[in-house]
Amino acid sequence: MPFDASLLARIQFAFTITFHIIFPAFTIGLSAFIATLIARHLYTGEERYRTLARFWTKIFAVSFAMGVVSGIVLSYQFGTNWSRFSVVAGNIVAPLMAYEVLTAFFLEATFLGVLLFGWDRVPRWLHLVAAVMVALGTCMSAFWILSANSWMQYPTGHEMRDGIAYPVDWFKIVFNPTFPYRLAHMVVAAYLTTAIVVLAVGARYLLAGKHVEDGRTMLRMGLGLALVLAPVQALIGDFHGQATAKYQPAKLAAIEGHWPAQEVAPLVLFAWPNEATETNDFQIAIPHLGSFIILHEWDGIYPGLKAFPVQDRPPVPPVFFAFRAMVGIGVFLILLAFVGGYLWWRGRLFTNRLYLRVAALSWPLGFLAIVSGWMVTEIGRQPWVVTGALRTIDARSPVPAMTVFVSLVAFVLIYGVVFAMGIRYINKLINKGPVPHVTGPQEGLPNRPLSAAEGATRAALTPGE
Repeated sequence: MPFDASLLARIQFAFTITFHIIFPAFTIGLSAFIATLIARHLYTGEERYRTLARFWTKIFAVSFAMGVVSGIVLSYQFGTNWSRFSVVAGNIVAPLMAYEVLTAFFLEATFLGVLLFGWDRVPRWLHLVAAVMVALGTCMSAFWILSANSWMQYPTGHEMRDGIAYPVDWFKIVFNPTFPYRLAHMVVAAYLTTAIVVLAVGARYLLAGKHVEDGRTMLRMGLGLALVLAPVQALIGDFHGQATAKYQPAKLAAIEGHWPAQEVAPLVLFAWPNEATETNDFQIAIPHLGSFIILHEWDGIYPGLKAFPVQDRPPVPPVFFAFRAMVGIGVFLILLAFVGGYLWWRGRLFTNRLYLRVAALSWPLGFLAIVSGWMVTEIGRQPWVVTGALRTIDARSPVPAMTVFVSLVAFVLIYGVVFAMGIRYINKLINKGPVPHVTGPQEGLPNRPLSAAEGATRAALTPGE
């Protein structure tokens, strides 16, 4: 059976971007968390915040490195597997990606060295500035990448000449109508994912009975952020859904499993979309609720999949199920946050072992939700790589299928090894836990006599004393 070069190229890009997106999403949230810890240490003088900041900075460094390495591969694929895309959309996508490098990546690279190696070498206020700049850089990176992706989803501000896109209005290109919702949805998802990871690590320490005070601090900070962001993410998702209904109705129809061309839509809780019969098998649905959620009208009507030519419809099952996975995880995280908030209010957060076990096992859920969301975004755009301007099948390079297959196998093997080693090392750092770092008086901290307990701790940890 001959290989399909176009399908293999899509699988390769999907594999590499799925691997890559995990790490930038984590570093966006983690850099902000580290900056918060350093700021609290500078403000309060409590050493535990600095200890936690050093601990999470090590994990950030590993994640950042893996994100950079995996991201380079994506850029090369524009030339190797998707050269026609580069020709048609390069006048717009290439500058946006260059802006990401010139602003976000340069900013991160400039201050990352100060953040990683500036402990006890620079004034505390300067170290805080470095942490804030790194956090700002990660958000700026998301800004430009999502701007480029949003233009591909709903291109504006350009004109087509001889099949090539040329920029006409950069403001319309950068601030695409779908861009604000995508940016807010992604950044909040990154922060929420980090909050759940911090919550899970804190719960893990309390269950193990080690690093108890640090675990309590992480539990409080992670849960506090999740209590705010989990419901906010649901609200942003609602706005995002309305924008999708307006600008990408075929994607929305696939998300909802809505087939009739013009009809009030139920909320489909579960079904198996059957593209051959253009119906849903085994459907469990609530009448009218789909229209009410999307349009905020009980009898609202929006186009179903039958309103679009078959060749212009996205693959329905992966979009349908990935969206429900994302929403299901989101609902669980809201419940996890609210139950934790209730236990916190009742004074049982640190002693309820059932909740701590659930929280400790929840660390991958944010990443799974992000990957599911990107599947909805990217597969739901098909069959277009640039909606209305370039079909995916026409964007591929004339590369033999066997060449793509061999490189795909190589990527799977190499990424598998790198991913396993990275996760193993991060887990090793977590097992070791936060280690107090004893130094002399530093600028920005109160220079006061040590208490008896602090003196004993320093004597135990400092060689020669």
